[in-house]
Amino acid sequence: MTRCQVPAVIIYQIQQELDKEEEEVMFFLCRDLAPDLATDDLRELLLALIEREKLSFLGLSELLYRVKRFDLLRRILKTEKSIVEANLARSTRLIPDYRVLMVEINENLEKEEVNSLIFLLGDYIPRMKMAKHKSFLALVIDLEKLNLVSPNQLDLIENCFKNIHRIDLIRTIQKYKHEALMSCIHSQPVYVNALQASLPNLTLIDPPFNSGIQNMNKAKSQNGQSLTVGEPVRMSIQESGLVSHKVSDDQYRMQSQPLGICLIIDCIGNDTDALEETFRGLGYDVHCHRYLNMNTMNQTLLEVARLQKHRNCDSFICILVSRGSPQSIFCTDHTFSGFPLEQIKKYFTADSCPDLLGKPKLFFIQSYIVPENDQECASLLEIDGNDEKIIAHAEIPWKVTIPQVADIFWSQCKVNVSTLEESPSSSSYYLRCLTELLRSPHKR
Repeated sequence: MTRCQVPAVIIYQIQQELDKEEEEVMFFLCRDLAPDLATDDLRELLLALIEREKLSFLGLSELLYRVKRFDLLRRILKTEKSIVEANLARSTRLIPDYRVLMVEINENLEKEEVNSLIFLLGDYIPRMKMAKHKSFLALVIDLEKLNLVSPNQLDLIENCFKNIHRIDLIRTIQKYKHEALMSCIHSQPVYVNALQASLPNLTLIDPPFNSGIQNMNKAKSQNGQSLTVGEPVRMSIQESGLVSHKVSDDQYRMQSQPLGICLIIDCIGNDTDALEETFRGLGYDVHCHRYLNMNTMNQTLLEVARLQKHRNCDSFICILVSRGSPQSIFCTDHTFSGFPLEQIKKYFTADSCPDLLGKPKLFFIQSYIVPENDQECASLLEIDGNDEKIIAHAEIPWKVTIPQVADIFWSQCKVNVSTLEESPSSSSYYLRCLTELLRSPHKR
């Protein structure tokens, strides 16, 4: 494709016809096509895409179709809406479904609802960016920059729509998730760990200091399936003797000093000391935080995820203790929408934290579950009834709470908050057992 295939006069005519809101939509739709291009001029953007061989007449017709300028399709591009729809149905689309979804939601929101969303997201986005009359698409871009929203990361927006009672938009998002899931299942992709492909012999050799842990089999997830409590996990513990330098392909390398960063966030305050002592003894650089609110929690996670120290470490551990729901933690704010556990994990996946690519990431969560009748709003999964009914209605073959990712071990203990209220100063039995096992190798 060459630039002359779409004459400059056509680009000029189209720009002259579009208003500011339509230009904003086009910029948003093209955001993934040229992420390195910094321009606020639509004409420059479209010409650059043509020069990079990313935009043809077909792609341009799709853009006009997405902004619903069917008159320009007919008058400038000499085609019809029905023809564009037929082309979209049988050929590869220029615009990702996620961008189309966000534009569709944008079209169905009133200005007051967008202002409500801006207020609700005030704990996540710096106040200086929260202009009162910002558009929904501009808000989404801010959230994308903070890695709070992405094609596979929409829980935060869903929670906000729940708070403003836009159940129809939640269903629109859930339909998108369902279609994406079905597409993933039918295509049956195989996840190949990039680091594992380049280093065929990943080992889990005991660190040069006395950590008490010397050999642990990798919890494999080459097909993207993360591990949850209850699934059989094969563990092999070698407590003494020489470690062979010949290792199999299914083991992680564990030799760095420190072994990695251990992030402890304790919003209850009863377990930090024991956890810190345990993981320091195992050779981790421990970062402890107590009694965080939602905003501080978000900032802490961002800061830890961006630490360059991950590059020289062989693993990462995150421990969370808080009241919450099965899918979120409440921190100290007592805002019952909660901080999504999905989001916490995604801060440290390879996409968000490349320095942890191919390295084991272990999460241990103690959730003190607040019953729904004690919460200000119910779980998103209760919109149309109980979980089973929703799953059946959506035709999703299983309930997906932790998405399919690689190199992650996920362990969550859920107990009723009454356990904590009966003994406010008692430590978590789950975490106490964890520390005892790690400190006493013979018990394993």
